[in-house]
Amino acid sequence: MKHLLDTASLSREEAIAILDIAEEMTQVSEREVKKLPVLRGRTVVNLFFEDSTRTRLSFEAAAKRLSADVLNFSAKGSSVSKGESLQDTIQTISAMGADALVVRHAGSGTPHRLAHTGWIDVPVVNAGDGTHEHPTQALLDAFTLRRALGGFSGSGVVKDGPRGRGLDGAKIAIVGDVLHSRVARSNVHLLAHLGAEVHLVAPPTLLPWGVETWPVTLHYDLDEALHSGDYAAVMMLRVQHERMHESFFPNEREYARLWGLSAARLAGLPKETFIMHPGPMNRGFEISAAAADSPRALILDQVENGVSVRMAVLYRLLTGQEETND
Repeated sequence: MKHLLDTASLSREEAIAILDIAEEMTQVSEREVKKLPVLRGRTVVNLFFEDSTRTRLSFEAAAKRLSADVLNFSAKGSSVSKGESLQDTIQTISAMGADALVVRHAGSGTPHRLAHTGWIDVPVVNAGDGTHEHPTQALLDAFTLRRALGGFSGSGVVKDGPRGRGLDGAKIAIVGDVLHSRVARSNVHLLAHLGAEVHLVAPPTLLPWGVETWPVTLHYDLDEALHSGDYAAVMMLRVQHERMHESFFPNEREYARLWGLSAARLAGLPKETFIMHPGPMNRGFEISAAAADSPRALILDQVENGVSVRMAVLYRLLTGQEETND
């Protein structure tokens, strides 16, 4: 695996290998000294052309825990604001000795372009590109769910843990603004590769063109969808107002009433159903405070596990190894 650009091209075996490495990295994160020397002398550059808190800090923490040097680039206040092209920016940073680039950009396909134009010859990690994909978010979601379920199969919970396993038989609902969500796209592909049964729940106006060809079951009514079977997890998506230039639903109150995970809907879910959200959350809009703060919510687990998963991705890309030798 040379780059991590999307989950659509990530095989089941590659995904499980990354999740298994992340299990090892979680043990490192629980030590008093949270460091491994495996990337000592390497330089990881975080190129963020979009605002971010969780993803940027998570990648920075991951690289530092692997003993890599980290350079953080933000488009604000850089030469980009003076008109410098993407090519010149990338080649300038590469000339400083970058060994890997973590790229977040508003333009869909930008990480793919960097990986295949020949401007650079180092691993590229997609940290979110436009409305296309966000592969490490999907990996940390799958990792969090796999751990919470303890290794799930259609017949029940597997007692020997999640290592080496996918999410075969797990039923997952992804609810909300699918149209503008790169997280939803990455999760659909990855969860399907891992054997999960994926259900998308959204108003027709917030579903992308061609969604009928995705490996999912579509629902347009949230209450009907939630009563259609037992879900291992319900993942709520943030409504991305900043990407909306038209009216996709009447108003916020109407959206919350029809599509939000209210306290009443939470109470109607099976006690074994976990609640997920990629963050940041709009409390009282797509998710109620009762759901966000529920003991069943895995939202903070997702944030915590993001560091281990990104450690696994950087380790795999920069060393080419599938397992750690501590």
